[in-house]
Amino acid sequence: MWLTAGLCCFLWGSAFPAVKAGYKLLEISADDTASIILFAGVRFTLAGVLTLVIFSFINRGEMVPKKSSLKKICILSQFQTVLQYIFFYIGLAYTTGERGSVINATSVFFALFISALIFKMEKISVKKLLGSLIGFAGVILVSLDALGSGSSGLKGELFILISSVSYAFSSVFMKRFSKDDNPAMLSGWQFILGGAVMSVFGFAFGGRINNLDVKSVLIIVYLAFVSATAYSLWSILLKNNEVSKVAVCGFMIPVFGFILSAIFAGEGFSSGVLGVAALILVALGIIVVNTDNNLATKNY
Repeated sequence: MWLTAGLCCFLWGSAFPAVKAGYKLLEISADDTASIILFAGVRFTLAGVLTLVIFSFINRGEMVPKKSSLKKICILSQFQTVLQYIFFYIGLAYTTGERGSVINATSVFFALFISALIFKMEKISVKKLLGSLIGFAGVILVSLDALGSGSSGLKGELFILISSVSYAFSSVFMKRFSKDDNPAMLSGWQFILGGAVMSVFGFAFGGRINNLDVKSVLIIVYLAFVSATAYSLWSILLKNNEVSKVAVCGFMIPVFGFILSAIFAGEGFSSGVLGVAALILVALGIIVVNTDNNLATKNY
């Protein structure tokens, strides 16, 4: 379980510099929202196809949804793919991969509050609240860093935060829906539906993918592989293990994202001391939340 979760976190962390590289190779500017959404749509449509092909082979059977699964797929696609990644892709165009990876980790805290306050699945203890406050302190630090470094205000950071909220909703829904349906099947079809919606929307509003060459195609395929593999495996882990044991691994995502963005996106640890401090606070907050002895994991 730990090795699989670690692989998922590494893949998700690598997506931050990979998306930034995709923007450069395809010459997509931060203001070209339609092309950004089209880029994301193509990635997730391909990710859905890869998910269904891979897990059809693994399960030795077709990943065909039941009639009762269609509503679940629609709900998941809107929160997991459409809303999350529209805001994620646009947000990442306005901020660094380092900051984005740190802020994105707050989805753990949002999932906690959503499951407790909206879905009434568990209670919020003092320890969970403390961990959440520590994590949000990290978000505040990285936001202060954004304002002090000459970036475009907080637009990118705010969009990444909204993306995290959307992902938190999708995590709670996936935990509930996977009780009766194969999580890999749900993942694959929701990616295809969400990716198709984003592709049509992006293209209709003038988005185009130009400058396709070997490098840019490989980036798109790699990003599709990241989504197909990481999200599907993570969903299976959530279904078959206590959520707290899986979720505690999430602190590795901002670690991988921060380091890989600095190395491969040429950001050179641009966030400096504040960025490192924010990373530590977010990781510490996640650990505190997930070491709560009263965590109602079976009802997460």
